[in-house]
Amino acid sequence: MVLRKTCLRKGNRLGMSEVVNLEIGQIAPRFSATDNSGTTYDLAELSGQGKTVVLYFYPKDSTPGCTKQACDFRDNMTSMASADVVVLGVSKDSGKSHDKFTTKYDLNFPLLLDEDMTIHNAYGTWREKKNYGRTYMGCARSTFIISPEGVLTQALYNVKATGHVARIMKLLEL
Repeated sequence: MVLRKTCLRKGNRLGMSEVVNLEIGQIAPRFSATDNSGTTYDLAELSGQGKTVVLYFYPKDSTPGCTKQACDFRDNMTSMASADVVVLGVSKDSGKSHDKFTTKYDLNFPLLLDEDMTIHNAYGTWREKKNYGRTYMGCARSTFIISPEGVLTQALYNVKATGHVARIMKLLEL
C-alpha cells in the first residue's frame, strides 16, 4: 500500500494522518452503513449474495459534477442491476441532504451516510485538494469496483464526473 498525507477531523480542527491508496487485487475494506432511508448496506452481506459493488465517493449533494455523475448512474441502473451490480454512493452529507438530492433527481440507488468519514478514511478518499491555488482537504471523487469475493477489481481516484459512468460500464463489460 502507498501512504500519503491527509487530514482527519479532530473536533473542529484538522490533524495530519496517513491515508491508504487502495490497489486492484486487494481485499476491499469492509463497511456497514445506512442510507438516508435507514436501510443498512453491508459489504460482506452483498458479497455473500454474489453482488458486484460499485462504491463511488463524491464531494457534495446537488453540486453540478455530483449531480451529473449521480444522474448518469441513475440512467444506467437497469443494465447494472440486471448484471447483479449494486451501486452505492458515499458522501459526508447528512441524511436530510441525501433525501433532498435523491428526491430532486429521482435517484434509484442508495446514498450512504458517512458523516464521521469512516468509509472515506478506509478507502483513502479524504485527501488534500487544490483549486485555484488554494489547498484544502476534501473528498476526491473516486470509484471502486468490488467483486463478489470482496476483492477490488478497480480502484479509481480523482476521476472526472463527465463520462465516468460510461467508463465504469465498459470496465464492467456492460
